[in-house]
Amino acid sequence: MNPREKGFLLLTSHLGDPERKPLTTAQLRTLTDRVRNADIPDGDRKLHAGDLVSLGYSREMARRIVELLEEEDVLEHYLQRGARLGCVPITRVNPEYPLILRQRLGLDSPGCLWVKGDLALLNTPAIALVGSRELREENRDFAAEVGRQAAIQGLTLVSGNARGSDRTAQNACLASGGRVISVVADELAKQPLRENVLYVSEEDFDEPFSAIRALSRNRVIHALGRMVFVAQSDLGKGGTWDGTVKNLRFGWSPVACCRDGSEASFQLEQMGAYLIEQEDIRDFGSLLQKETTLFDR
Repeated sequence: MNPREKGFLLLTSHLGDPERKPLTTAQLRTLTDRVRNADIPDGDRKLHAGDLVSLGYSREMARRIVELLEEEDVLEHYLQRGARLGCVPITRVNPEYPLILRQRLGLDSPGCLWVKGDLALLNTPAIALVGSRELREENRDFAAEVGRQAAIQGLTLVSGNARGSDRTAQNACLASGGRVISVVADELAKQPLRENVLYVSEEDFDEPFSAIRALSRNRVIHALGRMVFVAQSDLGKGGTWDGTVKNLRFGWSPVACCRDGSEASFQLEQMGAYLIEQEDIRDFGSLLQKETTLFDR
């Protein structure tokens, strides 16, 4: 692991200590912008507090950043513990970091992804599935068909491993011989190793579940898929609604919703999603061709 990757981990991780205060995504974006545009001598050396003050930081914030970067012994111990549990970090400056995340989210992409499982899946062509935990029958069938067709048509399925839509699609995909990237909001280290599955977390490998994590990971799910399928959504509330509305606002990826007659689906259509029937899923290529910019990304 090179010094830049270590720097990203030191700045963005709790390293097993809930009291440690890493930088937020917004703070990391600001720091990256300022360092990129700065004229700091000896670019390979470590940043000093004086460098950061010259970039416009207060002395207190400069000291905080330097202190985070100095905890290399803590980082090394944490990396060794993660390796024993099968968890490895992929920082934003690592060549294996998903290009599609950098392209779609820019500096708002996670500074580091922790992964467990089949790392080869991380940069495979994928579609994503999101949806409610409590499903109506037609919406459950829709989620399962997305998973099956992902396997049949040779695309990796990205989902969130939650009860309901996520697991319905993931299980259908795996049962049909497909591949799954599961972006989890709970402890990565506790996920069981499964063939053709890669678990991904934008938080540390030992980070417990939180509602904030569940909402934050939605942008990763939406951005990893060439297209996002919405099996079912509540109107105006819940993680599926929140993540899909943000996707449509920022244009991370095209969105196709189950045409289930719900007010939520009609409202999402008004925001830029389009409604599809279950039979439309059987030809992802036809759906993707409607988005002329997809393959230019």
